[in-house]
Amino acid sequence: MSNILQDAKNAVQGVAQMVMQKAVQLAPDSFIPGGRPDPLIREQHGNVGKPLSRLDGPQKVRGAAPFAAEFALDRMLYASVAFSTVVRGRISRIDMAAAEAAPGVALVMTHLNAPRMAKVPLLMSKPKAAGGIDLPIMQDDRVHWSGQPIALVLAETQEQADHARSLLRFEYETEPAVTAFAAAKALGTETGQFMGQPLKMERGDTAKGLALAQYKVDRTYTTPRHSHNAIELHACTVAWDGDTLRVHDASQMVAHTAWSLAQVFGIEEGQVHVTSPFVGGGFGGKGLWWHQVLAAAAAKLTERPVRLTLSREGVHRVVGGRTCTEQRVAIGARADGTFDALVHTGTVVISRHNPMPEPFILPVMSAYASGSLKFDLEVAHIDMLANTFMRAPGEAVGTFALECAVDELAVEMGMDPIELRLKNEPEKDPVTGAPPSQRDTAKAFRDGAERFGWSKRGAPASRREGEWQIGMGVATACYPYHRMPGGAARMTLGQDGSVVVEIAAHEMGMGTMTAHTQVVADRLGLPLDKVDFRYGDSFQPGMVMAGGSQQTASIGFSIIAAQRELVTELLKLAGNSSPLAGLAADEVGGVNRGLGKLDDPDRHESYASILSRAQRDELVVEGSAPPPIEVQHWSMHSHGAMFCEVGVNGVTGEVRVQRFLGSFDCGRILNPKTAASQFRGGIIMGLGLALMEETQFDERLGRIMNPSLAEYHVPVHMDVPEIDVIWTDIPDPHAPMGARGIGEIGITGVGAAVANAIFNATGRRVRDLPITLDKLL
Repeated sequence: MSNILQDAKNAVQGVAQMVMQKAVQLAPDSFIPGGRPDPLIREQHGNVGKPLSRLDGPQKVRGAAPFAAEFALDRMLYASVAFSTVVRGRISRIDMAAAEAAPGVALVMTHLNAPRMAKVPLLMSKPKAAGGIDLPIMQDDRVHWSGQPIALVLAETQEQADHARSLLRFEYETEPAVTAFAAAKALGTETGQFMGQPLKMERGDTAKGLALAQYKVDRTYTTPRHSHNAIELHACTVAWDGDTLRVHDASQMVAHTAWSLAQVFGIEEGQVHVTSPFVGGGFGGKGLWWHQVLAAAAAKLTERPVRLTLSREGVHRVVGGRTCTEQRVAIGARADGTFDALVHTGTVVISRHNPMPEPFILPVMSAYASGSLKFDLEVAHIDMLANTFMRAPGEAVGTFALECAVDELAVEMGMDPIELRLKNEPEKDPVTGAPPSQRDTAKAFRDGAERFGWSKRGAPASRREGEWQIGMGVATACYPYHRMPGGAARMTLGQDGSVVVEIAAHEMGMGTMTAHTQVVADRLGLPLDKVDFRYGDSFQPGMVMAGGSQQTASIGFSIIAAQRELVTELLKLAGNSSPLAGLAADEVGGVNRGLGKLDDPDRHESYASILSRAQRDELVVEGSAPPPIEVQHWSMHSHGAMFCEVGVNGVTGEVRVQRFLGSFDCGRILNPKTAASQFRGGIIMGLGLALMEETQFDERLGRIMNPSLAEYHVPVHMDVPEIDVIWTDIPDPHAPMGARGIGEIGITGVGAAVANAIFNATGRRVRDLPITLDKLL
């Protein structure tokens, strides 16, 4: 096990109890190591909170930002992947003669000549599994889903590789397969698990609560499969340098990928070097899939570098997405709107070799108070491509069902849907009973309603402009705070007062480098141009994953830990002749290019002065973040209010979203410009979920039938209206920097807001996504 993984394991196992005891003793606003209040939470500093443009923008505009498929290596071969056309069985014969004889071909790799490799460990299999495919890669003749990679052709050019791949011929011995949702359910279901936890709980008697309720709804909602379609195709450029594997990847998890590839090829993690400086969109899909392993295996056989770029069809065949869901939501309420019973249950399908159900019940665990609560997610097994994380897994589709049901209850009661929601705001966590760390959902709703003009909303089907029916809808957005173990950062402070910060984090276009450059500058008291934030390299400290809206918190706490180490070492170097003599690390902070006493800025010495007197050109420190015990003491969730206005054509059934507003309560906003972009991007993705996105799966053939952007529809410019975003900007005293993640909450609640607006416009309720015009005619 690598030093990084061992450090994380030791931190979790060896120090967890001590840190937990310390956390209980800390005051509510004393979150940083040492127990003193974090000034970045208490005050607005010079850089944090300002709308700084993304620092990587100029590189991307000039085309100077290198992506995974743009690294040119000497003697490089290009790969093309062949996919199975049957669902289940074995490959009985492969005719490779024509392909091997084609111009430029260097290798045709199949299970017959692939090197022996171990299975890829499931993501987070140390200590628990949560996504991936538990199958050997090209090690036998077995076929497990339609689209499984079964051959790889390497040639001198991409065109030669693609041509030769088209000459391959395969024969199969097929076996019975389960490819229909109904058939899978008929064979039996089991309780689903997510991140190692069972997705099932009941508190109180929901059946009695529903039976005695004065008002109730009990509805079924369905959502389809969704596929990842980031702008950048999944790609990698790999090469072996002796026993060292070098991988340029489009990745959300460079450290995890390095460790996993080491297990596959039976080498040490230090022998795998993964870099991912720029990623053209991730959303949960840019992890370790089969293509990186196949490229590394082929490079080993040919002893030449290999570039493998999946085609758009290839992404649909190899990379998992969001599975279909069938959800039941039942709510029983008193005459004043108070919930006595809240039930969210249903079924999803997963493959036999994949532990990732779509956890649609997650929103009900935090959104509302109720006298009784029940959630239960069952899984059925099907022979299909594995599911994986996709932006706001669970919440994106779970809020569609839950928030539509709340709207239906409001209509049943004749109550304003915002007031019904606020009536059921919980005072404590609905599941754990923990107090909220910071929750101002009511403010988000009130501010949003005023800005959007919610008071002008009329009765269903009451507003018409020509042939267009106009309506407004609202829904709650929600997403939990996460911070995973393993965060660490290295700081190198130079005598010129500049600092280099290194952490194995990721920049996928969300502004990570920019926001944390602002944070580091304020925390160390430096101008922005003196901060160099480096990331995207598995040889850097930490094993931070860009997913679950937790990267900001993980990086932030790692920076806090590294700064504390830096301050401690600087005070040692400063010695007795310094104005800082006798001060402890908790008493000083970064200010005016040096260290200063927090309550006495006159006691100050510059970094340059300290290092010069100590005759040091630089000072290098590394800090590791403690385990994420904050969530054991507080209910930590972000919420928001999503407002939508639609026009529905009374003749054609066409839906046009005319206006959209997202009002968010996500703690401190580090950079308003990049945050607004993230919120809007999530909302746009939510509009696609509501109105057009659907992976069309032929249950007869067990095959995805629309594996291209010509047939898999996502929003384009004409589909996207003016999107307004606002936020409370109230710091969370228990989160690093007062900030919670914002990357995923933007998609949540959007589907329901659109559906509820369509009902208000037309009086017609659609409970099956996507809401296409045929469902409104």
